[in-house]
Amino acid sequence: MSITALACGPLTHPSVRKATQNATHLRWTNAVRLDANAPLQNVHLKGGQRRLQHMVRGNAGTLVAHAGVPSPPEGGAKSPSLPRTSPSLMVPSSLSPSSTSLLRRRKLLGPRALSIDGAIDSTSSDTNRSGVTGGTVPGKEKIGVLLLNLGGPDKLEDVQPFLYNLFADPDIIRLPKALQWLQKPIATFAAAARAPQSSEAYASIGGGSPLRKITEDQAEALKDALDMRGQPVDVYVGMRYWKPFTEDAIQQIKQDRIQKLVVLPLYPQFSISTSGSSLRLLEDLFKSDEYLYSMPHTVIPSWYQRPGYVRAMADLIVEERNKVFEEPDKATIFFSAHGVPKSYVEEGDPYKEEMEECVQLIMAEVKKRGVNNDYVLAYQSRVGPVEWLQPYTEDSIKSLGQKGCKDLLAVPISFVSEHIETLEEIDMEYRELAEESGIENWGRVPALNVNPIFIEDLAAAVTEALPYVGTMGPASDTTMVPSGSVEDLLAAYDRADLALPPPVTMWQWGFTKSAETWNGRIAMIAVILLLVLEVTTGSGVLHNLRIL
Repeated sequence: MSITALACGPLTHPSVRKATQNATHLRWTNAVRLDANAPLQNVHLKGGQRRLQHMVRGNAGTLVAHAGVPSPPEGGAKSPSLPRTSPSLMVPSSLSPSSTSLLRRRKLLGPRALSIDGAIDSTSSDTNRSGVTGGTVPGKEKIGVLLLNLGGPDKLEDVQPFLYNLFADPDIIRLPKALQWLQKPIATFAAAARAPQSSEAYASIGGGSPLRKITEDQAEALKDALDMRGQPVDVYVGMRYWKPFTEDAIQQIKQDRIQKLVVLPLYPQFSISTSGSSLRLLEDLFKSDEYLYSMPHTVIPSWYQRPGYVRAMADLIVEERNKVFEEPDKATIFFSAHGVPKSYVEEGDPYKEEMEECVQLIMAEVKKRGVNNDYVLAYQSRVGPVEWLQPYTEDSIKSLGQKGCKDLLAVPISFVSEHIETLEEIDMEYRELAEESGIENWGRVPALNVNPIFIEDLAAAVTEALPYVGTMGPASDTTMVPSGSVEDLLAAYDRADLALPPPVTMWQWGFTKSAETWNGRIAMIAVILLLVLEVTTGSGVLHNLRIL
């Protein structure tokens, strides 16, 4: 295989040939660097017909294309070091709509633009400053695994500050740049407005979320599974919006002098609103601390396609189907995934595409067991006035009832732990809606929690990621998002790069400095609005007092 740069003027269309499954893997990195002062070139792949997936512009404007596998030949030259600036694909506005569509289909505008199939550059960023090029020796280095999750209130008193932390995240509520200073006031208002309803929901499942306990159990089970593999690690839990916060986990990682870190979000599919938000927080923490900045790490951004996860989900579906329904073949398998705003997907978030592929993989595995039930995918948990991914779960349930569906098996597809959205939203709200819609028999597949097949698959994922700590892992036809550094992954999706607020751990009332500042701003806005109304309508308090 060779990579050829053709001097044919500015980039107008990257010619990318589809990879063949039997293409021979390369043994090392081939690279071509175009002169920094030269115009952007067309880059073609020849030989093994591999997909071009990694194009990086350096600080001096140098275009770099890489192909190969991560391990250099003995005595061979090291792969070229890339600058710390985040990788991005340069697509000029002169591209035709059809060309842009082709690039999007090839994932060149998304995180697959981080590597070439089966080939990565060994130093994608300066997070690999220690010179680690892959491989670990048990007992020689302290290895950590960081599990990331959403978090949930442990008790009812925690509900409102938890909601504030959620709504204060700019990846959850996105505001125009000119209105970003309203993020905290809006979060305060939204948290106060939602707290009574949310508290009632949490009270119905025991007075708090079980997510922390289950995630800690998963961490312990993962540690045991890795020990059985001869790979001792320390496993940490970092929650985004409640305790134990990601900041606390990172501080413990630093205190324990971890030397290599594998970051594993407990979201099977990648989205900037879930995994991405936690990764942005990690990026801020890494940049602010020299030790963390120098610590080699890799991120496993999504793992919905892993065989163990798919098999575990299929096992649970088939088991619950056969247990609950008198006529199992008539049941509709109803996958309910957490929704995201439609605009996120339109901006390049791979969540919808990964979710649809995940469902197809699970159903293919289910059919291997001789099960051929109809199935549906819908999206739940939408909030606010904006359009979210459709079809919505509630609309789909009503539609199925109208079509005469009598047996429904709900599958929480984007959740690996029981929490409020499975125990209350699905088990209570959607079940009640299903019964009102004429569905007579209801079943729900349990979350994976500490399912042995699932935990063993996570252990395998960590083991497979270890050689790529400090590098970018290989992409393949079975995953859209290759493993890589926090910075590399965010470069592909987090174009807004909004500031993240510190978490609130306790809801405080009173005249704090911060409260007075925001109260003053809100009061100023209210006064301006009243003045505008007075002037435009010609009536009001000031007119009655004859001031205007």
